[in-house]
Amino acid sequence: MINVLIWNEFRHEKKLDAVRAIYPDGIHEYLRSFIECDDIAVRTAYLDMENCGITKGLLQWADVLIWWGHMAHKEVPDEIAY
Repeated sequence: MINVLIWNEFRHEKKLDAVRAIYPDGIHEYLRSFIECDDIAVRTAYLDMENCGITKGLLQWADVLIWWGHMAHKEVPDEIAY
């Protein structure tokens, strides 16, 4: 089993109607629907969650981390990014 964590800003989907129309639950959930299968487990996190959605436990669980960002890179505190 491969464990994949998709970490998304989740900003465009909340601010732009056109993006929300395509990804109402966020692009992280849309990506999950394509990646998740019998051999791949997927969890999602986003910046508005506690600790920006990232915990040591999640990082230890994940074999693969996908950061999906466009506009809020500066919102990720250094201590989380490192």
